[in-house]
Amino acid sequence: MRKHILIAAAATLSLAAALLAADPATVTLPKPVTDGGKPLMQVLKERHTAREFKSDALPQAALSNLLWAAWGISRADNDHRTAPSAMNQQEIDIYVFTAEGVFLYDAKPHALKPVLSGDHRAAAGKQDFVATAPLSLVYVADQSKMGKTSSDADKAFYAAADCGFIAENVYLFCASEGLNCVVRGYVDRDAIAKTLNLHPEQKVLLGQTVGYPK
Repeated sequence: MRKHILIAAAATLSLAAALLAADPATVTLPKPVTDGGKPLMQVLKERHTAREFKSDALPQAALSNLLWAAWGISRADNDHRTAPSAMNQQEIDIYVFTAEGVFLYDAKPHALKPVLSGDHRAAAGKQDFVATAPLSLVYVADQSKMGKTSSDADKAFYAAADCGFIAENVYLFCASEGLNCVVRGYVDRDAIAKTLNLHPEQKVLLGQTVGYPK
């Protein structure tokens, strides 16, 4: 137990150290491990929702792998992602809420861009566990990237579908790695938009919380 706590503490410190050492605009993540894991049929069977989490931070390597599985670049020759998007518009942004701060995942350099310092986890959802779980992802659709989509209704529809693909990737990764996970629609979208200083074309869709089983 003591060893597990020390590992979690080291992971937290490594992220904080990366923030101090890196360019203030970018925190480079470790290269993701893109092979291994449990067989597909097994993770489909084991995928589940859980709402209880230890507060232990995810190691930086696990965070790297999770974000790549969610929405990373799987084909470098054309920047295609691990999840599809309508007309390849790639309009979904992932905001990463941790105890150290809020970050925006940038898939091309596989890096985190600092957005806010300090602990804003409670802003990522309305349930009590969101404030203490180590990681919450907030999915935001940037409709300014959806120029190929004509109507506002179509933009909302396609963005919701694309967000669902990403959230399911996270579920499957968590099933493979023995992590708990829950996707959440119970969020204060206006409050999150204000916290993140989003522009009107950025629409908050869902939250998703990840952590070790309690």
